[in-house]
This record gives sequence, C-alpha cells and structure tokens, in this order.
Amino acid sequence: MNLAIIGGTGLSQLEGMTEIRHQVVSTPYGEPSGPVTIGRMGGHEILFLPRHGYNHRIAPHEINYRANIWALREMGAARILAVSAVGGISAAMKPGSLCVPDQLIDYTWGRPSTFFEGDLESVTHVDFTHPYDPELRAAFLEAGAALSIPMIDGGTYAATQGPRFETAAEIRRLSRDGCDVVGMTGMPEAVLARESDLRYASLNVVANWAAGLQGDGRVDMDEINRTLGIAMQDVRRLIVRMLQYHI
Repeated sequence: MNLAIIGGTGLSQLEGMTEIRHQVVSTPYGEPSGPVTIGRMGGHEILFLPRHGYNHRIAPHEINYRANIWALREMGAARILAVSAVGGISAAMKPGSLCVPDQLIDYTWGRPSTFFEGDLESVTHVDFTHPYDPELRAAFLEAGAALSIPMIDGGTYAATQGPRFETAAEIRRLSRDGCDVVGMTGMPEAVLARESDLRYASLNVVANWAAGLQGDGRVDMDEINRTLGIAMQDVRRLIVRMLQYHI
C-alpha cells in the first residue's frame, strides 16, 4: 500500500471504497484528524484521511498537520493526493473549475510547520522550489483528459490562516502577488509531505469567487456547498481513473 488521499471540505467520505476498516494511529505529535481509513478502490488498496475530521469539525488553523502526515507515512503511504476546496481569484478560476496547482505562497502563521525542530544534530533544509510532485500532477491532468473533465494545468495557491474568509482588500493583495486561488489548508501540509519524502500533489476544487470579485462580493456558504456537491462527483471519478491507470 503506498497511496493516500487527503480529503478536504466536501470530501469527508470517499464513496466507492470497499473492504473498509479503520485504524487509530498515535503519533509523536498528537492525534491525527481521525482514524485512517483503509480500503480498496479501483482495484487498489488505499488510505484515506479527511483533514477536517469525519464530521468536518476541525478548523483549518487547528488541524494537526504533522500528526496527519506522520500517520499516513507510518501506515505505508509514499504518495499523497490532496483534495481542497478553494476560492477563485484569477479569471480562469470560476466556480466549479478543477485546478492542479504548481506553486503556492504561504500566508499562514503560528502553525507548527516542520518536523525539523527541537534537539537536532544539525539544521535541516529541504528544497521546496516546486512544491508539488510533477508526476502526480500529470496523472491528475491525464485522468481529466481521459474522462473529458476540464482541468486547469497550473496556478498559484495562496494559503491563508482562516477560519474566516478574506477581506476584499486581502484578495486584491493576493491577486497582485500572482495568486490564482485561495485556501486555508495547503500549508504546512505540502511542506511536511516534502520533509517526509512523500510525493504530494493537490487537486483544487473552486467553490466560489473569492471575496469582492463578483456580485455584492460576499462569500455565500450555500453557494459553496452547492458547487462542491456537483464538483465532487468529478473528483471521485478522477480518483478512480488515476487508481486504475496511473497509480
């Protein structure tokens, strides 16, 4: 077993899994978001963990990212497919779009963000020039092409602190910084995977326009939930296709 899927908002359960069992994993960093689900999908055994918990109760800034990544690696994961709901900033990122980002900017603060701290023999630095694994990114895109599901290749993910949504002025700043989408969970998840030698790629589901960009500029949770409900059907199809033909 070497594939794990981390689910975000809208993907707290992975439909289509069979032979399901759950395993509680204790880590040096505390408890993960929940038991790790082990099951079969697309003919492969996989791991699944919803980062907000199975009841979607853990806020973005309170997720124990280190425990989640440590638990998945301990369970045998070598590759992680992460699914995240985001707000669209650039014109191409309209609600309902699926984006496979290739870059990110971290605006979070105060989150434990590394395994390399404390009583170390030496300081450790990891290369993070390209935060997402190119082969896993390509697999997402190839699966979309095979299923005729439109996918956006590339984009810069802005990781903000949450749990509140951003102000219109903050979104204007992110746009000036070159960000295409905004979410609250992409970091430190991605860098912890890199520190753990896990290949990691993300699929962003654009749930809404970011604050101040459309209509009265307000972020509507009902709109977000409706959009995610539709888009997650394609996400599940993509995951099955990748399992069957790429992973």
